[in-house]
Amino acid sequence: MIISTGTASGKSLAYLTPAVSSCLDGGTVLYLTPTKALAADQLRGLRELRIAQVRAATFDGDTPFEERTWVRQHANYVLTNPDMLHRGILPRHAQWSSFFRRLRLVVVDECHGYRGVFGSHVAQILRRLRRVCARYGSHPVFLLASATASEPGTFARRLTGLEMDEVTEDASPKGATTFALWEPPLTELRGEGGAPVRRTATAEAADLLADLVLADVRTLAFVRSRRGAETVALTARAKLADVAFSLSTHAHRPHPSTPHPSHHTDAHLTSLTEPHLHPDSQRQPPAQRHLHPEVQQATPNPPHLQPDSQNPPPTQPHLRPGTQQPSPNEPPLRPDTQQPTPTQPHPHPDTAHSTKPQPQAGHHPVSRRHLHNELPDRQDPADAPTSLPPDSWPLPDDESDSADLPDKVAAYRAGYLAEDRRQLEKALRSGSLMGLATTNALELGVDVSGLDAVLIAGWPGTRASLWQQAGRAGRDGQDALAVLIARDDPLDTYLVHHPDALFGRPVEAIVLDPDNPYVLGPHLCAAAAEIPLSEDDLHIFGPTAPELLDDLVTQGLLRRRPTGWFWTRRERATDLADIRGSGGAPIQVVESSTGRLLGSVDEPSAHTTVHTGAVYLHQGETFLVELLDLEAGVALVSSSEPDYTTFARDVTEISVLSSLRSHALGRGELHFGEVEVTRQVVSYLKRRLQSGEMLGDEPLDLPPRTLRTRAVWWTLPASELVPLAEDGIDLGGAAHAAEHASIGLLPLFATCDRWDIGGVSTELHADTGLLTVFVYDGHEGGAGFAERGYARAADWLTATREAIASCECERGCPSCIQSPKCGNGNEPLDKRGAIRLLDTLLGTSPN
Repeated sequence: MIISTGTASGKSLAYLTPAVSSCLDGGTVLYLTPTKALAADQLRGLRELRIAQVRAATFDGDTPFEERTWVRQHANYVLTNPDMLHRGILPRHAQWSSFFRRLRLVVVDECHGYRGVFGSHVAQILRRLRRVCARYGSHPVFLLASATASEPGTFARRLTGLEMDEVTEDASPKGATTFALWEPPLTELRGEGGAPVRRTATAEAADLLADLVLADVRTLAFVRSRRGAETVALTARAKLADVAFSLSTHAHRPHPSTPHPSHHTDAHLTSLTEPHLHPDSQRQPPAQRHLHPEVQQATPNPPHLQPDSQNPPPTQPHLRPGTQQPSPNEPPLRPDTQQPTPTQPHPHPDTAHSTKPQPQAGHHPVSRRHLHNELPDRQDPADAPTSLPPDSWPLPDDESDSADLPDKVAAYRAGYLAEDRRQLEKALRSGSLMGLATTNALELGVDVSGLDAVLIAGWPGTRASLWQQAGRAGRDGQDALAVLIARDDPLDTYLVHHPDALFGRPVEAIVLDPDNPYVLGPHLCAAAAEIPLSEDDLHIFGPTAPELLDDLVTQGLLRRRPTGWFWTRRERATDLADIRGSGGAPIQVVESSTGRLLGSVDEPSAHTTVHTGAVYLHQGETFLVELLDLEAGVALVSSSEPDYTTFARDVTEISVLSSLRSHALGRGELHFGEVEVTRQVVSYLKRRLQSGEMLGDEPLDLPPRTLRTRAVWWTLPASELVPLAEDGIDLGGAAHAAEHASIGLLPLFATCDRWDIGGVSTELHADTGLLTVFVYDGHEGGAGFAERGYARAADWLTATREAIASCECERGCPSCIQSPKCGNGNEPLDKRGAIRLLDTLLGTSPN
């Protein structure tokens, strides 16, 4: 059974009821979650039930070794994750024999997180689990829970290999959510080719987080990386410390009951400590950032939000044509119990069953578009007042209140000690913390009810994740605010200019490929090491298993005996699969000064993540890679605090092995098939953390890698290109730009990250004899992303064309056609030509 309904719709109760019943009847329950935080939160909820017969315990990396024996022998409700199941439980199934004999229910919570290569690995782990259970005579029910997913039954069948019933109707009550789409401004900084650099999403998120905390709005800020989460928290704390200092300086000055007439435009700061703004009030929160189309003109920034050299100031938004003119009746920044106005959009992921008003024609959720970098009615920002009058600041009840402002913000991410994470979760629930910058570690199911607002710094990858993160606010049924802050990326640019791609759309289908031989092979070895494989077992692992077993025997990984296939090596078979990577022997990451093993990176990713000079993050610490030794399988790193990030750049050649499917697409032809990709990382780009400014491009000398994978590609005949060439279009630059943008947009349709895919474009390809643009899966054997692109090609390429056209730059920038991993230095690129080329392909322009 899969329950696929929205956030806070009662899924936990739906599986807790049969789970507790199973424990009361003498059975056991296995609960799987993608994150330790969610397991700890579920354990807390179970213990609050105070049912003596339910002996619940977590079994993961945080579990002390002295407790693990007790868990194996006595716990009847075990909470763990796929990593521990893969490496710690299934290989030692004999120690868990009593637990497996009585196993009645397997709960797979937040299963929409199992997609792509990681999802394919989890699918095989669940098949190994079914096989071990059968060995001990149990056949548990698998109960999956997810935020609303497209085709949940189909996905669940691919994940578990079992037939599935599905529950998709969501009738749970929900408050309204005001959703803002936020595009940071272009700055005066210039990147490659003189392209403008947009202010970073993390810098905008830090400003917003500080503002909302000052306004007493309990806020969660989701940031894509661990370092990004730390940066947002530190920056917000610094801004709050400035405010605390300013307030303490003027704490004893008289506070007039009537503001001076010259200060009337700044009187909005008296609302900072109010729980919300009354709709009839003329006061606004500090540095108001136009979170709604009807918010009035912003006033100058207070001192804690003054611009600096690394954080250019936000500029005034220019609203999309068709939005309403400013109204004196603005909505509250912090939602309250009042009902929304009829035109105010309150989208919800379960739009098929939502009773909330949907965006109307010409009135979308607010999309912030910066067309100019200037302050209103001023020629020179230096002429602006440097501070607001102290009389208009909100005075705290006592000086300690303002001194504690920075302590109201913290960071949360994987890598913290378990007790530290639990303390942060408790502080956020209690309200002693008002702002928390986090990675997606808090996305999945952790009960942090009572939040008022959520900031999402950068597209989180899927609509399912977007609604999951936005759903962290308003979980008690109250109204909420959610803000998606766009990164300098083609997909983010497209979304803030096309709200219809988010609202009123079902979430995407989850893509995974359990039959990928580079995933299945290591798990067949692991299964044989657990229990020798027999002919009767093969149906569990899919139709490609028999042929693959012969290859594993040939490679010497398994031995064939009359009774089946055996693992006979001394090594651990589970080490063959890095389930968070793509399989293969991992590269060990070692701290050079101490010899401490920090972690591992799968070999295919090592060239781009731990090359010499790379910035490597591990559990919140930052390291610089001193040396990557591929032969020894080691990357030596040293602790460092650089103010930049690194992006590997490669050059790629591709050859077509076979075209599996093809059909006409507009005036061209679309193909899906097998390809061989030769990639060589040639350099890495350094970009400043806060501003995104390019600091340099350093060469690298790494060997080429060959990848057999699957790709989608399209071609155009020469006759269709003649008019473009006659108009002076650089066909190679146009194809190159279209390739970059299409890679950026495919994650909207294929549930992947742009770093999971690659591309090649050429004016004349040797295998096709035509102008050709390829987009391929970046994992051995493919991961299903290119196949999804083939199925959605018309929508995908139309969105690609719109993303390029809607970007406000003139010649191309990272928000549309530039790529941080382009080995050719983003040359040549032709923005105008890419639009014309895609128009020609899609048949939307005249011959």
